[in-house]
Amino acid sequence: MKKRYHTLENFIYDAIVYLVMIFVVICCLVPFMYMLAASLSSPKALVSSTVLLWPKELTFDAYIRIFNYPNFFRAYGNTFIYAFGGTAIALIMTCLMAYPLSKDFLWGGKILTKMVVFTMFFGGGMIPNYLLINSLHMVGTRWGILIPFCINSFNLIIMLNFFRGIPHELEEVALIDGLGWFGILRRIVLPLSTPVLATIGLYYAVFFWNDWFYSLLYLKGDQYPVMMFLRNIVNGTMELGGASGGAEKTTMSLSIKGAVIVTSTLPIILVYPFLQRFFVKGLTLGGIKG
Repeated sequence: MKKRYHTLENFIYDAIVYLVMIFVVICCLVPFMYMLAASLSSPKALVSSTVLLWPKELTFDAYIRIFNYPNFFRAYGNTFIYAFGGTAIALIMTCLMAYPLSKDFLWGGKILTKMVVFTMFFGGGMIPNYLLINSLHMVGTRWGILIPFCINSFNLIIMLNFFRGIPHELEEVALIDGLGWFGILRRIVLPLSTPVLATIGLYYAVFFWNDWFYSLLYLKGDQYPVMMFLRNIVNGTMELGGASGGAEKTTMSLSIKGAVIVTSTLPIILVYPFLQRFFVKGLTLGGIKG
């Protein structure tokens, strides 16, 4: 690593970078801490506006009310099915499409790559997509979420560029030794692609975890994920807070909204630190060549 000279310009630059980073962290962390504090505070403390970043008069009533909603844990189970199953299917399909497109000697590869890029800017729209999925008899089934979103154009381009950066000599040696293309992909390419697989996997997992709109379109009640379920809870608490009954109902509505936000985002927040180093490495290496 090159020695960094401590000049005045470097000091000013570092100070600005750190200040900007601290500001961004505060902007992201403070709202979440407030909602966490509101979800754990009593209605009396919320009415008095004494809750900032730390809960007042600690209570778990908001979480108890959420957990007592019918089918709450079934919705959470559905979310895990979509997040893990959808991510696994998406990674398999993205790898199987990106690896052939990374080979310049295959006929039609450049045309297909341009078609993929085209879909990043132009799409069929919601109604044609719904008609297509309905014609495939996937509306009202879990496959309506797992299959249509298994390949994302942006993620495909990242993985394609990463595969292009793997030395061709490794594949040539494997071919000489009698290993086929699927064997090369499974035994050589994928073990070297852990950073980009973690990056793309995190992208897909966040999408499937946070989705509620497509679940509303393609799924039925007992198949809803937790985001759709908690959205219905939030709508119900909005009506509760807007109804007659004074400030207590309004503050309970705020507590439940805070509990909903914490419950729905905490699992992804806990997973991200374990994938951060792969995430940064995979994103930068996947964007070197194009």
